[in-house]
Amino acid sequence: MKADTPLRILVIEDNKDLAGNITDFLSMQGHEVDYAMDGITGLHLALNLPLDIIVLDIMLPKIDGLSICQRFRKEADKQLPIIMLTARDTLDDKLKGFSSGADDYLVKPFSLRELEARIKALAKRYDTPTMVISRGDLIVDFGTREVRQGERLLNLNRISFEILIHLVRSAPNVVTRDFLEDKLWGGFLPGSDALRSHIYSLRKELDNGAVNSWIETVRGVGYRLIER
Repeated sequence: MKADTPLRILVIEDNKDLAGNITDFLSMQGHEVDYAMDGITGLHLALNLPLDIIVLDIMLPKIDGLSICQRFRKEADKQLPIIMLTARDTLDDKLKGFSSGADDYLVKPFSLRELEARIKALAKRYDTPTMVISRGDLIVDFGTREVRQGERLLNLNRISFEILIHLVRSAPNVVTRDFLEDKLWGGFLPGSDALRSHIYSLRKELDNGAVNSWIETVRGVGYRLIER
């Protein structure tokens, strides 16, 4: 996807002023923007419109943003990047957002230019070449975006899947923190603990309660995939 390609964006935000500012700004940049003020309408549009990305507030009437994200990940025919907007900035809040299926997390107040930059970066990263890589009984299908361990289908959000892609491609070599942060967020790191939070979620899903972890932390450097 080219950097200047117009995108079809759905904004789900109940604050009229903020939603208006986002919609006006993105429209002026050439994007096509749809808008919903409550969770029920937002989820309906997300599941039925031909979209490229969703900008989703957490605190919404009728259905909250976390529930929308979870339901979209389960029910959508096509998976899309999701950026969550929130006034909450604690680690627990971020973990809840990421575990519900969000790809990025933007804390209010924020720059509209930064929001567009994150939108473009996420939309571009959703273009993944079709290929399959296996490490032990771990199979990663880049085309279907499915990850399996034997017969078990793993439930990974977008960021966890991208991290796994880099770890699988580089194994058994170390992937540095700087490299992962640049590939995932460019110059717009959502927080100092963002990568650690995603590594935690990915490790939990991969290990499935096992004592020996698939992901080794190389202190001060980064992470690498260890075949079990």
